[in-house]
Amino acid sequence: MIYIGADHGGFKLKEDLKKFLKRAKWKYVDVGAKKLIPDDDFTPFAVKVAKAVQKDPAKNKGILICRSGQGVCIAANRFKYVRAALAWNEHAAKHSRHDDDANILCLPADFVSTESAEDIVWFWLTTKFSFEKRFIRRIEEINRLK
Repeated sequence: MIYIGADHGGFKLKEDLKKFLKRAKWKYVDVGAKKLIPDDDFTPFAVKVAKAVQKDPAKNKGILICRSGQGVCIAANRFKYVRAALAWNEHAAKHSRHDDDANILCLPADFVSTESAEDIVWFWLTTKFSFEKRFIRRIEEINRLK
């Protein structure tokens, strides 16, 4: 399952990406914001997505959006077994999946168009983790961090 969330800064892009996910026949759950609230904070949405992904980090995926993508990424990475990655292009998205098995994609709404975000999401969702020993070792090292 894909869990998607955004604050006011990412709200429009989230709504656009929901249409894209539906067209591509990917199942998703929108954790909010359900309506545009100009002064909301990104943290509650990052927490909801991170906790949902954390329940089954090998299967569940998340997409978080705020203006820079940085805030949601920092908040989501506070959760054990969550590997949130900021991607601003397809190359960064592919590497985050292939090398780091990122399970949450963070997008910067102020710096990517809807079309670019759709491409980023497509590459992120279709790129598989490589399972190379060095990448597995690094993820295990991260999982042991407190």
